[in-house]
Amino acid sequence: MKLADFLPVVLGTGFTFFMTVLGAAMVFLLGRQMKQSLLKGFMGFAGGVMVAASVWSLLLPAIEEAAAQGKSGVIPAGGGFLFGAVFFLAVDYVLQKLHAQKMEKLRAMEGSGRQHLSKKMTMLFLAVTLHNIPEGMAVGMAFAVVAQGSESAGVTMLSAIALAVGIGIQNFPEGAAIALPLRQENISRKKAFFYGALSGIVEPIAGILTVLIAGSIKAVLPWMLSFAAGAMIYVVVEELIPEAHVESGVKIGTIGALIGFLAMMVLDVALG
Repeated sequence: MKLADFLPVVLGTGFTFFMTVLGAAMVFLLGRQMKQSLLKGFMGFAGGVMVAASVWSLLLPAIEEAAAQGKSGVIPAGGGFLFGAVFFLAVDYVLQKLHAQKMEKLRAMEGSGRQHLSKKMTMLFLAVTLHNIPEGMAVGMAFAVVAQGSESAGVTMLSAIALAVGIGIQNFPEGAAIALPLRQENISRKKAFFYGALSGIVEPIAGILTVLIAGSIKAVLPWMLSFAAGAMIYVVVEELIPEAHVESGVKIGTIGALIGFLAMMVLDVALG
């Protein structure tokens, strides 16, 4: 591909990253401490967003991509999902050990004032970042197809732009989903913003790499999409849902999850 063919990829994935940055910037608009009800509602909202994104942005596209390659979508969708869940189960176990050791060291350093990421926030950051990789690949692949003049594959410049816009809009709540809870855990605004924005930087990187190796990456894209879905669902079930329902009788977490799921579903369906 020519150098000029990379410009649409950079602009498209750059926009999706910019929307993640905007979401993370919400941390500068809110106070230092959020009300517990607001925090639970937001954690539920983030969970709903991630569940809907796992279905409409990851699993269904994985099945469709496998079908376009003349293969059954069941194996890559189911197998990738299982691998993603098992992978994060292992990550969860390792993080428990590492964070236990870190907390012991922090307790031994009186008055150090050091800030650290909890296991929950580390898993959320990894899940969202992992989810952004196949999204960046999808945008990169779409623009790569257009640049190669392969519109017979059903991808036009307009549809590639629509895909980038849709993913970008989805990324706004994801950036906020990382930055705002970090602020609640007494992480500074700048650090919380940095981690929220950092989760989206993988999209331009993945998009550009996909253009470079478009031929070889296409076959494994369904597996990567479903792998990210399995990882996200694991984090939602293991961390976000329990966090949103710490106190019995409080339904704000459930309401937030329903609103988040509905919002992401509408975005995915409307923006295709």
